[in-house]
Amino acid sequence: MTAADPDLAREMAAHREWWRLAGVDLDFADDATAWLAEPEPAASASDPGEDGDRPPARPSEPAIEEKAPPPDLLGDSPPETLTAFREWWMSAPGLDAIGPRGRVPPRGPAEAGLMVLVVHPEEGDRERLLAGPQGRLLEAILAAMGIASQDIYVASALPRFMPMADCTAEAQRGMAQVLSHHIQLAAPQRIVAFGAGLGALMGAHDKNDYGNLPNIHHKHSTNPVLMSEDLESLMAMPKLKARFWRRWMEWSAKQA
Repeated sequence: MTAADPDLAREMAAHREWWRLAGVDLDFADDATAWLAEPEPAASASDPGEDGDRPPARPSEPAIEEKAPPPDLLGDSPPETLTAFREWWMSAPGLDAIGPRGRVPPRGPAEAGLMVLVVHPEEGDRERLLAGPQGRLLEAILAAMGIASQDIYVASALPRFMPMADCTAEAQRGMAQVLSHHIQLAAPQRIVAFGAGLGALMGAHDKNDYGNLPNIHHKHSTNPVLMSEDLESLMAMPKLKARFWRRWMEWSAKQA
């Protein structure tokens, strides 16, 4: 009997060790498989299996999770008048993470001919909303429109200065409902909204689509809306001022 070649034995052992290190430690047969065959119908729960037992029940499909409604920041007893809303706006604990301190109230009469809406107060606002450079630009715009500043209602969608505010997140947090209730109580004839982010808080699907909100409908009124870039952007870019003015003239002509 011829002794096995030691070199061949070492080579075979090395091959086996290589495949073992690669994670292949089982042998497979090359039987033909009908890859394109039609799948066999699954047995129903009432049909017995080959051994007479019922087949195991198939796991049910996972339920589709419904989107939770936004939190009701207004509570069970929302303010019923504009005066009550202003008091609530300045004191309600859940409107933001900081609390009441530092909030700025809206100003102006109810049922005004025009409501001016901004995303948040100016930096440095304390007792008066838009008391800084943006407010001075607004005064100039109103003067060109021929509208007295004391005859308009000025409000912000958020109660304090919040640079880079995520308006979509704020809307989902419940601030969209708060703004809708605020507008309903203020009952203006028309609304000019300065700030692309206001679209998310006023029901627009695309915050850059300024024409997506021609009207806001409430229980007892319909408010035409003109949306524009924020006042800070208008101050920085004169072309935006010119564009706003053209859009204001066209929009006002439609309301006449």
